[in-house]
Amino acid sequence: MADHAEASVTTPDMTRQVTRGVCRYLSSLGFSVLTEFTLKNGRRADVIGLGRDGSVVIVEVKTSIADLKADQKWPEYKEFCDQLFFATPRDFPLELLPVTCGILVADSWGADEIRAAEVVPIHASRRRVLTLKLARKAAQRLFDLTDPRLS
Repeated sequence: MADHAEASVTTPDMTRQVTRGVCRYLSSLGFSVLTEFTLKNGRRADVIGLGRDGSVVIVEVKTSIADLKADQKWPEYKEFCDQLFFATPRDFPLELLPVTCGILVADSWGADEIRAAEVVPIHASRRRVLTLKLARKAAQRLFDLTDPRLS
């Protein structure tokens, strides 16, 4: 791990860069994305994407080893998506990430899929509720940009 000294320190700027790259990547694949999306179980997905076909992906952003070790809530995201990915900066030791999830390596400009995520379809009723919540949250965020005093 000595080769990954930078991966041991996280910064808000690094998190923003990785998140931006993930959003650009998912958007290029036809997903509509939201960040910081709260799920029904109270967990907050770093990035959630809704595909044209109704598929849902969640991406958990990890920019440091300490962040990965401190946060073990990621299995609780699985019931709210068809695919679950981890996204990291390029210098992150990928061997530390769970083998059951996909891996994206990202920077400000985009991301590369290093490992595909297993596709496990969510239940149709959960997909419907989640899709409606995503649509409502996206509409509210857009409205908040035009009239922030009411948010």
